Amino acid sequence: MTSPTSQDATSAVLDLLRDLVRIPSVNPRGAPGDGGETAVAVYVRDWLGRHGVRAELHEVLPGRCNVVAVVPGRDPAVVLLESHLDTVETDGMTVRPHDGEIRDGRLYGRGACDAKGPLAAFMLAAAELARGGPPPLTLVLAGVCDEEHAYRGVLHLLETLADRPVVGALVGEPTGLVPATAHKGVVRYTVRTTGRPGHSSRPEEAVNAISLMAPVIAHLAATRPAVAPHPLLGPATRSVTRVRGGTGPNTIPGSCEVDIDRRTLPGEDPEAVWQQDRDELTALGTEVDPPFTVDPALDTPPGAPVVTALCDALAAHGRPHHIQGMPFGTDASKLARAGMPSVVFGPGSVTDAHAAAESVDLAEVELAARIVVATVHETGRRLHRSAPDPTPPQEPLRGDARLDIPSQGRRTCS
Repeated sequence: MTSPTSQDATSAVLDLLRDLVRIPSVNPRGAPGDGGETAVAVYVRDWLGRHGVRAELHEVLPGRCNVVAVVPGRDPAVVLLESHLDTVETDGMTVRPHDGEIRDGRLYGRGACDAKGPLAAFMLAAAELARGGPPPLTLVLAGVCDEEHAYRGVLHLLETLADRPVVGALVGEPTGLVPATAHKGVVRYTVRTTGRPGHSSRPEEAVNAISLMAPVIAHLAATRPAVAPHPLLGPATRSVTRVRGGTGPNTIPGSCEVDIDRRTLPGEDPEAVWQQDRDELTALGTEVDPPFTVDPALDTPPGAPVVTALCDALAAHGRPHHIQGMPFGTDASKLARAGMPSVVFGPGSVTDAHAAAESVDLAEVELAARIVVATVHETGRRLHRSAPDPTPPQEPLRGDARLDIPSQGRRTCS
């Protein structure tokens, strides 16, 4: 970063991140409206514009937008910086969720850690790369909507980037500045037992669906998925996360449902996982619905140029640089599945994400930006050093060019 003093740099981080946190952007989870995602996208677009980076909004769902910016490089090959605009709910917070309070070098508020801190670091890095002249590779920065619910923002981004040669992606999430190349996937589904309702004064004439579910829950707690642990992620897991049953205090319930969260490992096929669980639980007398959430696991090869470049940048800044796995899911798995080597990286700790007093260290946000700048430069050096033959010339992405999007999917937000 080229700020004249550390104090000036920290002030720039503070102002940017506090502005982002002060814009509420709670994911509406299917309800009308956008919760404020587009207001954050507009702020990102305008801030980047003032710092020499052209950005535009792309409508993903009615009124809900991604923001995509480009710093043209000397090579049209793309390094992608991707983070999300939405946050989880603010219920139960012990700090004012959108004040951006500062205490002891930390900024508090919903989204400070997950993931407006990483987003701010990426914005600062993009501005720095634009100031320094064309970087070795083209940089695309994307802030996407709906990560906390159905990840429709990143799926739309894949359409946006369909014709772009993305050689690596950094996905902004709170990893404590650790490079995470693997994370678990998830398959979520509903299991149902059906009994016969009746009056609670005559239980012998009814069949209690909750009682039928009790041995199923006990079986799930006692039976682990039969798959070998992953070296970075440990074992696959299966948990009951929600129970629904009963209609009143004096009625024997005729139906009971539980939701299952099955965390998958790299190499597991989500459809096969669900079919195996369905057969297992159907044998216990239940009905098993098709999954309502499916998200693949991530397992990026450790030798991918963007990974080794990030590890070298971390080492150069005196930070731990050994790859790790993360227990939570991210947009990185969707990018990797589309052929973009992806590593999850950002300031903040996952223990502070979604927390009652969510916060992030401002100095860590600033350091993350420096590391990202170094990673982009090092990725370019690695790719150009390893290229066996010159590639045919391609027209670089101009600063005034729109990203190519299929015409049926292009909508803009004002």
